[in-house]
This record gives sequence, structure tokens and C-alpha cells, in this order.
Amino acid sequence: MSQNIYTRLGKLVLPHWPLLIISTVSALIYVVFNSLSIWLTASFFNNILTDFDVLLRNHQELSGSILSLNDQFKFWTNELILRDTPRETIKVLSLTIFCVFLIKNIFLYIKNISLSYIQFNLITLIRKRLYSHFHSLSLSFFDNKKSGELISIVVTDVSNMRVALGTSFHKMFVEPINIITFIVLLFIINLKLAFYALIIVPLTLGVIFWIGRSIRRKSRRTAEQIAGIMGIITEILNSIRVVKAFGTEEFERTRFNEEQNRYYQLLFRRAKLRLIASPITEIIGAFIGVILLWIGGMDVLVHHTMESEDFIRFILILFSVLGPIRLLSNISVEIQKGIASAERVFNILDTPPAIISKPGAPEMGTFLKGIEFKGVGFSYGDGDNVLRDITFSIPKGKVVALVGPSGAGKSTVADLVSRFYDVQAGVIEIDGEDIRDINLRSLREKMGIVTQETILFDDTIESNITYGVNSYTQEQLENAAKAANAYDFIHDQLNGFKTIIGEKGVKLSGGQRQRLAIARAILRNPPILILDEATSSLDTQAERQVQEALIRLMKDRTTLVIAHRLSTVTMADKIVVFDRGEIKEEGTHQDLIQQDGLYRNLYHIQLN
Repeated sequence: MSQNIYTRLGKLVLPHWPLLIISTVSALIYVVFNSLSIWLTASFFNNILTDFDVLLRNHQELSGSILSLNDQFKFWTNELILRDTPRETIKVLSLTIFCVFLIKNIFLYIKNISLSYIQFNLITLIRKRLYSHFHSLSLSFFDNKKSGELISIVVTDVSNMRVALGTSFHKMFVEPINIITFIVLLFIINLKLAFYALIIVPLTLGVIFWIGRSIRRKSRRTAEQIAGIMGIITEILNSIRVVKAFGTEEFERTRFNEEQNRYYQLLFRRAKLRLIASPITEIIGAFIGVILLWIGGMDVLVHHTMESEDFIRFILILFSVLGPIRLLSNISVEIQKGIASAERVFNILDTPPAIISKPGAPEMGTFLKGIEFKGVGFSYGDGDNVLRDITFSIPKGKVVALVGPSGAGKSTVADLVSRFYDVQAGVIEIDGEDIRDINLRSLREKMGIVTQETILFDDTIESNITYGVNSYTQEQLENAAKAANAYDFIHDQLNGFKTIIGEKGVKLSGGQRQRLAIARAILRNPPILILDEATSSLDTQAERQVQEALIRLMKDRTTLVIAHRLSTVTMADKIVVFDRGEIKEEGTHQDLIQQDGLYRNLYHIQLN
């Protein structure tokens, strides 16, 4: 799985190869000038501490001789900076060091800005893909996922990936080159001391590997925990009225605090590992450095087998190599955290949509005949069958009502007609065509749905009514509002159709929200209408206003009505009675009242 994650992350980066090349070249130039800056700094110290005449004499001795690589580098350096007087030499050396640092940091900026552009483009792309993929997934996916978890993946996990793809990805490439360059220079300066210094690298890499592996596990658990916390917050904000009504504020505080404490423990354990990496690396480096100071100092002062200039340069480069190694330990932590988040992101992106259009599926044409259910069966997941052998028809232009006790399967029928779920047995046909063989978008364009739970957005009244309608006139908008018995209360609003109604339409009453949903369906003007418990949660006056609007809406439309209140469906052309996922009775209101069956019993119970 890890290799697959790395491969997929690499494929995301690959389209930006021109910027990657610019960044890579800039990184290499930066590494060269970074090493040169340390080399020249050592020369600066040596030139100050050494008599100028001795410097000139040593340089003349090197001229024309067969030199080691270290002496050759020193000869080239002196050729560059040595002048006739100490003043001119220091001037040239100072200007050279400044130019080297200037060039180094210019290319450092180019390297960083190139990778920043890549990483911000990548997180934008990933978030767009996630959001787009959410829209392609079926309702069954969202039935099994908490909204807080999905929000956490889009926000937190993608941000973690940005670190892994950006800063960390770049440093995993640059810092090893930096380390290798420094180690090569150490070997050039003094072979014996370099072998001692080399002990730092495997010890440090071992520590990095052990800590990184542990952090990856903890990062995965941390991401899951913060998703749980966001789920609680989302749930409570959506249910705050119930919480206050039942006086469960203290219970919810306790529940949140317990989850937050678990998150804190995970964060702290991960932080302990992350923060210990750098000190351990530095302690290892300091320990080796002290040993090398002792050995090198003895070689310079006692044995005279090493020049002071070489020793100064060696120590400067040695302690410079500790910086990249320490950065590498932190990078490993961020990479593992990013990989854990990438796994969660790719798990979502790899989830295939359960409901899709077949390749080449034709568009749904003009609705002509009706809807047929033939032996339909369905269950949610691995549970018991919700529907069994359901067979009935809805002729064009007729109103068919589904009634029955709660949990009988009525709303599931509406979901199957809209292909929110697919049938598992039998077939649903529109004009004799299996709805699974019709283009999904064109199928739903022919349907208008009004549910008990009105879905409105935190936007204007106009935007909510016209949602999904690409073009309309002001007259059409007002006519839809009037037909839905919504025009008067809209006109009474301070800003009329431009009034912001709040999240889920919280600034409106239940009846007003429902009438906006009806106006939206009227403006859409669908040939097929699905009304799912559209009036069950309203008071008597609001129900009357909504019912009048529904009657206008149903006129000349093929309508499937799902009703709990049987008084609202007495005028239906046909009533289908459900019980425990099966059809028990079928007929008009008068036919069913005359039968001594389930419908009659339910009707009399409601009247009483």
C-alpha cells in the first residue's frame, strides 16, 4: 500500500515537471554555493589567523607542484582571493563571500517558490477531485460515513498531504545531496577524520526510521480521532435545538471533552516522538564532534600531521552537516504524517460510485406512458429485505399514493424511482425502459421531489427557488411562488426574493420552507413528481396552504405520493398499501374503505 501511495503522489507531481526541473537545478546550484560559502568562511578565518607573508609563501609553494585534491581546492581558492596586500585580500574575500551568499539565497528562493506553486496547485486539485467525487457517490456511501469525517479528510488530511508533497518532498531531495556533498568534502580534507564522522549518518538514519514508523501509525489514529471530533461538532450544531430542549448540554460537553482528551493524548505522544528526533540527532552529532575535536586537535597541535586551516574547515563542514541531518529527521516525521493522510484521501477517491449511467446510455425522451414496478426487491447493505416482490404501476397523469405503517418501505420506493439506490431484484421501467439503461442525469431532470425534510441553502429566497434551473424570467419566478402559496410571505420579507434565509432556512417557519420547496419544484416543471411525506410535520393551517400548493403542482403530472396522513390522499387515483416491505392492498380510497383490511383500520385509527 505504501509503495502505491508513493507512486500515486509521484504521478500527481509529474505533470509539473518544468517547475520540478527548475527547482531541481536551483537546488543543485544552492547546494554548490552553500558548500562554497562554508569553504570560503574557513579561508576567511585562516587568512585572519595566519601571517600574510606565510600565506603568500605557502601559495607559491603549491604553484606548479603535484597536489592532492584538498590542496588543489586550496590553491584555486587562494588564486581567487589573494592579492598583493592584506587589505586587498580581505576586501576580495569579503566581497566573494557576500556574492556567494547572495547567489545561494537567490537560488534558494527560486527553489522554494517553484515547489510552493506545485504544492498549492496539488492541494487545490486534490480538494476539487474529492469534492467532485462526493457528488458522484451514491447515498449508500454517505449512509455509512459521518459528515465530520469527510470534512476532516478534505481539510486536515489534504493539508497534511501539502506538507508531504511540498516542503518535505523537496527537502527529501535537497538535504541528502547537501549531506553527500559535505561528506565528500570531509573525505577530501582528511580521510581518517571523515571515517569517524561517517558514524553519524547510519546512527541518525536508524533513529529517523524508527521514529518515523511509529509516527505514521499515530498520525493515522490522530486523523481518525479529529474526524470523530469534527463529526460531534457537526452533529451538535445541526441538532442544537434538541440538545437545549432536552437539557443535555452537560452530557454533550462531557462527550466532547472525552474525545478531545483522547485526541490530546494522541497528539502529545506523536509530539514526543517528533520532538525527540532532533535532540537525539544533535546529541549524536555533538558526541562525534567532540571526539573529532580531540583527535583533530591532537593532529594539529601535537603530531603536526594536519594543518590548522584544514582542521578549521573540517570542523565547520562537520557541524554544517548536522543541520541537514536534523532537518531530515523532521522531514521523515512530516512525510509519514502526510502518507497516513494520503491513505485516507485515496481511500475516498478509490471508492467507486454505486449508481452510474451505463456507457452510451440514451437520454430520457418525452415521458409518454407511465412507471412500472415489476417484482422489485431491495435491502440496505446486508440487512433484511426492505421491499419484497413489489409490483404496481403509475400511469401517466395519475396520482398514486403509497401508505402504510412507519418502516413499511414507502420512502425506499421513492428513492428507487430516483435511482438514489438501485433495485436488487426485479426492475423499474419508465415507458417500458429499465431506468438503469437511461442516462442518470436526464432521468432525474424529469423528476421533481418534495420531501418532509426540506433542503434549503443559506442563500436568498430566489436562489433557493431557482436552484437547478439555468434560465428563468422574473415573471416565472413570481408565478411559481404564487402557485406555491409562498408569494405573500416572500413579499412581506424586508428584501423580498433577495432575503437570506439562513442555514437550512432557519429564519422561516416549517410551512414557509415547505412552500419554497414546492415553488422550486413548480419552476422546474417536471413531468414526474415525488412527494415524500410533504405535509406530515406541519400544523393544520400550514398544511392547508401547502396542500393547496401541492394540488396545483400535481395538476397534469404523474405523481407518486408517500403519505402518513391518510386524509391527504383520499383523492388519489390509486392507493397502494404497504406493510413490512410488501403490498397488502391496492385500489381507490372508496374501494379500500369498503374492504376490512389494513387501510381501513389505519384510516379509522387516524380519524379517532
